[in-house]
Amino acid sequence: MIINGGESFFLPGGKHGVLLCHGFTATPAEMLPLGQYLNEKGFTVACMRLAGHSTSPEDMARMTWQDWLYSNCDGYTILAGFCDRISIVGQSMGGLLGLLLATRAKVDRVACLASPIYIHEDRQLYRLPPREKCANRYKPKRRRQIENVPAECNISYGEMPLMCVHELLDLIEEAKKALPRMKRPIMVLQGLNDHTVRTRSAEYIYEIAGSYEKELHWLENSGHLLSIDKDKDEVYRLVEDFLNKKFEE
Repeated sequence: MIINGGESFFLPGGKHGVLLCHGFTATPAEMLPLGQYLNEKGFTVACMRLAGHSTSPEDMARMTWQDWLYSNCDGYTILAGFCDRISIVGQSMGGLLGLLLATRAKVDRVACLASPIYIHEDRQLYRLPPREKCANRYKPKRRRQIENVPAECNISYGEMPLMCVHELLDLIEEAKKALPRMKRPIMVLQGLNDHTVRTRSAEYIYEIAGSYEKELHWLENSGHLLSIDKDKDEVYRLVEDFLNKKFEE
């Protein structure tokens, strides 16, 4: 059963489609306010529930990073049936999935919101057991509750499968290898109060991406969840401006 707020969503609009990609253990609802904003500005918007998300941690434990990528491929295919061009906006892990998809499909541009290359030391990654010892093991996962957003935007799993942490780390390595092949315009957003992703992740993505057109923006008041945090209005404006910007082909 899919939990409340965990459903994929599709908002029909114009011929420029935007694929929104949610983050690790989260739900599409964390991207819904941004999706509604972009839809009001004339974009067609889709956000897919990543495989194993919005159901149960036990369901997620069976998934790989490839399964999460395929979920977004489904969203891309849906948008391709309605739109002339498709851009991607990804929150956290969703940004990495967007980068990978942009090296494998025709994508107009990509925006990465707090996407991880280096995990913050507060997450105590050094305590992660080896993969072979992680089967059927889970760790409590606390998520800061954001004020002034719909309740479902704050919903995520209360624990994470340790096997999936290894999948996330594998995905990071795949994204690092793919970044030099990323040739489409890219925008990187990073909150300065992020205690999940180290801020130098944003600098790494910006510097290593093979794109000619790059932007890097810092959000002074936000933590990790840029799509719903204190600077969300600025985030929405930056994303809209980036999507509308004219780039030389």
